[in-house]
Amino acid sequence: MAVDTVREEQAMRRLTDSLLEDYSETHSAAEIHAVLSAVRLRFEGHPVREFVPILVERIVHRELAPPAQGSVIEEAAAAVEQSSSRADRRRAARAGFALDRRTATLAGAAVLVAVVVVALVARQPDPAPAAAPVAPALTVVRGVVGSEKMAFFEDTRVVEALAKHGLKVTAEPAGSRQIATSVDLGNYDFAFPSSSPAAERIQRARNINTKYTPFSSPMAIATFQPIADLLTAARVLRPGPVPTFDVARYLELVNTNTEWAHLPGNTVYPVRKNILVSTTDPRTSNSAAMYAAIAGFVANDRAVVQGEPAEQAVLPTLQRLFAGQGYTENSTQGPFQEYLAAGMGPSPLVLIYEAQFVEAAVQGKTKPGMVLTYPSPTVLSRHTLVPLGGSGDRIGRLLSSDPELQRLAAEHGFRTADATQFAQVSAEHRVPVQAELIDVVDTPTYDTLERLLDAVAKSYN
Repeated sequence: MAVDTVREEQAMRRLTDSLLEDYSETHSAAEIHAVLSAVRLRFEGHPVREFVPILVERIVHRELAPPAQGSVIEEAAAAVEQSSSRADRRRAARAGFALDRRTATLAGAAVLVAVVVVALVARQPDPAPAAAPVAPALTVVRGVVGSEKMAFFEDTRVVEALAKHGLKVTAEPAGSRQIATSVDLGNYDFAFPSSSPAAERIQRARNINTKYTPFSSPMAIATFQPIADLLTAARVLRPGPVPTFDVARYLELVNTNTEWAHLPGNTVYPVRKNILVSTTDPRTSNSAAMYAAIAGFVANDRAVVQGEPAEQAVLPTLQRLFAGQGYTENSTQGPFQEYLAAGMGPSPLVLIYEAQFVEAAVQGKTKPGMVLTYPSPTVLSRHTLVPLGGSGDRIGRLLSSDPELQRLAAEHGFRTADATQFAQVSAEHRVPVQAELIDVVDTPTYDTLERLLDAVAKSYN
């Protein structure tokens, strides 16, 4: 990437952060990203780049909080867009490089740009600059999504990629079971829960046949190296390049109410509480439902739970797994953020989506000693989009097929149809992941899973 391009991208990232802070009370993040993207597109293809961030900033400020009078910088931007003389462009470039070297103040930069524009206009036969082209209006598409996908939809690069297709997504988070059962979907153009059973429930309720599965993520368990060492000695964790979590052995400890302090030689976490994986609330969250599917499969002699006898047989184990935790949050974002911030004290084992750990590693939020492990068996959570109307179908098709959006999904930790994208991201950031998922089981039908979770919910009372 050229040095000038790097400077421009750095300046645009700083500008984005500043705008989000300045207008957070009056505009949503998606609105700010959309305006910024549309204004920047006005200058696409122009060879003089050095003061583009300054021009973009002034125009965006004007559109978000219009002053009484026109902006001299916006007039300067239009003049620069109309400049066709190669000599004029060289003058503008020299002025821009001087500005960059001096790191002038924003006000001084505006004056400098205005002077350059006066010189340019003076050489033109017609001194009146043409108005800058107006970016086409974006179609707003409303969606309700699992909270673990909010960072993806709020990513500036995702906002800009969608804007190229004339779309602006306004996403609102909710637990996946909430999306399927209690959210009023009449207010949205698409629903994007984190599993196919939840999507199936939505499709049946609204008589919709279409669905898209643009990416997926297996369930995983985040822990810490001292805990991993303890559980390896207890034969729960199987060591390897990527350690695996033996669910059958874990359930043995759970069913005998084994406490951390009971583990032989435990000097790093001698706590008098039961060994339990921390999850979300099974009454609202998809990740908890996936955990129930895993545990139910193992408790049912490694068979998918089906029929009332099997449901009744596994129910005591599931109730013990959830009710023993106490308070649980509605989405995986809560317990995972606590994992990142608070260390192993509150929650030494946390059920997460693999994508959350990979995304945190890409963003530099993980710390040495944090360990990603995979339940054996695990389930693959297929993030399934159900179009409800409007442009919801366009979003589903774009997320499933657009190369840029698929690449960005991989950078947020999701596995896409192109396995090489996820492999490249995990390799670049040295995240130890299972390249091929082998011990993966199916989930029960939606109706079976709902009956199990409803019975678990009653145990909370």
